[in-house]
This record gives sequence, C-alpha cells and structure tokens, in this order.
Amino acid sequence: MLRRRTFLVGVAGGGVALSGCTGVRHDGGGRTTRTESRTNTMTEFKTTAFEGGGRVPTEFTCSGKDRSPPLEISSVPNDTESLAIIVDDPDAPSGIFTHWLLWNLPPNTHRIGGGVPGAKTVDSLGGARQGTNGFGEIGYRGPCPPKGDGPHTYRFTLYLLDEKLGLDAGAKRDALLNAMDGERQGSTRFTAKFGRG
Repeated sequence: MLRRRTFLVGVAGGGVALSGCTGVRHDGGGRTTRTESRTNTMTEFKTTAFEGGGRVPTEFTCSGKDRSPPLEISSVPNDTESLAIIVDDPDAPSGIFTHWLLWNLPPNTHRIGGGVPGAKTVDSLGGARQGTNGFGEIGYRGPCPPKGDGPHTYRFTLYLLDEKLGLDAGAKRDALLNAMDGERQGSTRFTAKFGRG
C-alpha cells in the first residue's frame, strides 16, 4: 500500500486548517504555522474544562483527582481511519515526560468524557488502547511538576491516522510514535500550564 505522508503543525487554539497544499497560516497569537494536507477541512481538538493556553484545573492534576479532562473532536477528514492522543510535558527536568497515550480511537469520536479509566482497552471508546505513561502506569496521569519548579507546559496532541495500529496496549511513547510513522495525515494540539508552587 502506498503511504501518503503529510505533516500538520497544530496551534494552541485547538483548530487547524488542512488546506490541501502547503501554505502559511497566522494564528491569533501572532505565531505562524505551516500546514500541508490532502484534505480541505478543519479539525478541531479542545477541552471544555479550561482554555487552551490557560491553566490546567487542579482536578486534572496530581494535586487533585488526577482524572483526564473531557475532550472534544470535530471535523475529522472522511478518509481518516483512526485517532491517537498523546499528552506530555516538554519542560520536565529529565526531558519529555509522558502523561497519556491513547490510540485506535474511532475516527467518528466526537467526545471523550472526563475520567477515562486506566484500563489497557477502553470499551466505551470503541476499544481504544492505552499505553504506559511516565509514571509506569496505564492510562492518564495528570500534571505533577516538581514543587518550586515553576509552571510547566502540557501538550495535548491529536493525531489523524491512515490506519488502525496493530500496537499492543501498554506500549510506551517511542513504540507508539514508531507505529504511527508513515500513517499520519496530520495533527493538532492545544496546550495548558500547571505549577505546584
């Protein structure tokens, strides 16, 4: 099967134009992103629990209930076969720290309720699989930066894929990224911050 590799850089607002050709797009914050895709749509990815670029509420962190926030997805291209989500912290002292790996979401997924259980397979999400986070556990674990380290940035990234992945549940970040290589139509992201004093 011929793989069609395209790349899409998301912005913090959670909505990214997929223009059908390479182009330059300016977001509201004065940043410029380049997009490339074969479709003509706009995929949106956001949470209703907080503003993109804002602060992660304590409920979704290790200082609170440590539950995943509700997420919303819209305008996924018709030829998308599955979705994946990675939540990570690029500001961690030891390098990028993984907080959540979720893949094989059906492409018609519009809402992911808060508090996704820490199971390898999530039946309520069409049998989506979860991986091992940086804490060595399955599923979501929220922001938990070292105290006094200042606020960290947390990235919530949605990937649009050409295929469902054969990757076993419980896999780690590198294995997921390798499995997605060559399958990505594009991605979009929003960010938020959290610190613990």
